[in-house]
Amino acid sequence: MKLNLFVLTLTIPLFCLGLNAQTTERAKPAEWRNLVFGGRFMDLFLPMQNNGKISSDTWGAENVVPRYTNNGIENRKWSFWCASIKHSGSKYHMFTAAWLESSPKGHAAWPGSITFHAVSDKMDGPYVVKDTLGRGHNPEVYQLKDGRWVVYVIDGYYISNDLNGPWFYKKFNFQNRDRGIIDGMSNLTFAQREDGTYLMINRGGGTWFSQTGDSTYYQVSEKSAYPAIRGEFEDPVVWRDNIQYHLIVNDWLGRIAYYLRSKDGLKWKQESGEAYTPGVSVHEDGKVEAWHKYERMRVLQDSYGRAIQANFAVIDVEKVLDKANDNHSSKAICIPLTKGRLLTIVDKKPISSDTRMIRVRIASEADFNPMTDIDFRSLRFGGSEQVNYGKGGKVLKTEAIGKDLVVTFDGTDHGIPADDYVAKLIGKTTGGKLLIGYARLPGISFKEPILSARLPIFSVEGQQFKTSIEIQNFGEVASKPAVLKLAYFRDGKEVVLPIAKFGDLKPFEKTTVNLNAGKDFEKGIAYDFIVTVNPGDRDEQLLHGKVSPNP
Repeated sequence: MKLNLFVLTLTIPLFCLGLNAQTTERAKPAEWRNLVFGGRFMDLFLPMQNNGKISSDTWGAENVVPRYTNNGIENRKWSFWCASIKHSGSKYHMFTAAWLESSPKGHAAWPGSITFHAVSDKMDGPYVVKDTLGRGHNPEVYQLKDGRWVVYVIDGYYISNDLNGPWFYKKFNFQNRDRGIIDGMSNLTFAQREDGTYLMINRGGGTWFSQTGDSTYYQVSEKSAYPAIRGEFEDPVVWRDNIQYHLIVNDWLGRIAYYLRSKDGLKWKQESGEAYTPGVSVHEDGKVEAWHKYERMRVLQDSYGRAIQANFAVIDVEKVLDKANDNHSSKAICIPLTKGRLLTIVDKKPISSDTRMIRVRIASEADFNPMTDIDFRSLRFGGSEQVNYGKGGKVLKTEAIGKDLVVTFDGTDHGIPADDYVAKLIGKTTGGKLLIGYARLPGISFKEPILSARLPIFSVEGQQFKTSIEIQNFGEVASKPAVLKLAYFRDGKEVVLPIAKFGDLKPFEKTTVNLNAGKDFEKGIAYDFIVTVNPGDRDEQLLHGKVSPNP
């Protein structure tokens, strides 16, 4: 996505006494003004249910009082932060961090948080504390392939055979594999891959993989997945549905979040528009909860992996203004989301510039009848950035297939980029609500090997330098025989060693490639090396780093 306008930001001081402001205004791309409804992730937020009665008998600045206190979790004794929720049996299980509101440090007491387990009969609450796991902040719960549950917290995790415990604390093992760790390991987020292995995104947007979810996490990316724009990014949330991976990251200073998507969790595409900003918490009666900050977004997913609810940590004022025993605090809120509909492109032939028609099967669901619930004149289908701005193919005809509906779209204006893997649908229901969904493109492989190398290790045999390079497959399928290129820079010129070949690798299998490196390395000099797997190919992987062959 091309961003035409990001101008210099202005920091706005909000209070004095020598404290730095915790918000700034970010300029947004001018073209975002042309996005249609459904073109930004933020359009998926639905009105919150009016749980119980609205109340003024609660804490909070005037911007959040009165409110419906039965949403999420809150009370006067504890300041809650973050909410990761899973549904199991007849209950919704929330894992959240909290500290005493009376703590002398106020909001700054968060490093001493306790991780709570709370339950509810409804996905949006009210949640009632059932028990505690122990110390921990920024919890995120996920299930391993073997059925056990993990609750990540900063610096470790709790593990149990059951969501009701007992829980045992352990430490993760991380291997950055000669790559710089981007912005620390304090805000991690996890998504299970289709084969049961795990993807993790760390605070700075690095991509890591684990074979089991509690075994070693290996860093594979060299650069951040986040947008290449100015921002104080943190609190990523990643999830996988039946189509693709989704990633939202928050600029805490600018109070704006961004949405990205990916086929494999390694290569990400940013979509236009805000993922969320302050003000997304609106009730069905029109009451707005104008929380000052929305952070730590997590999602509740359905059986297809679709995000059906967003959970936030919210605070009514700047964090530094939340003091002990005052009228300010934080809580976890739950906001329902419009779920993407189940779409399948019927055609088997890859879509190209020659495509004239695209047939899309829209599945019937318990809460959705495609025969009667769609405003067909509103539908647009094609590349995401096409339909986000009101373009894309229009409906040519429809055909019922059982309870499902096949819609034929004009394919001459699909606008699907050659490097994309999905198409997008935006429209309205007959009731005027948002209708949205993604469909996988035909002819695209969604399971591919991810070959990743480490930096070379040198040894000396006689007067010759030898080098060995470790390569590992982090994909979900076996790789085919591949090639490796090792190059370094000497006196400003690139020197390429002979190309090496290596055999196929099963998922998470590794091998070592050995090369003769010559004898022209000066003692004590660190050279800039580039390791390339499958140079020139679409799945090319590079690693840059300094190595001293002759220390």
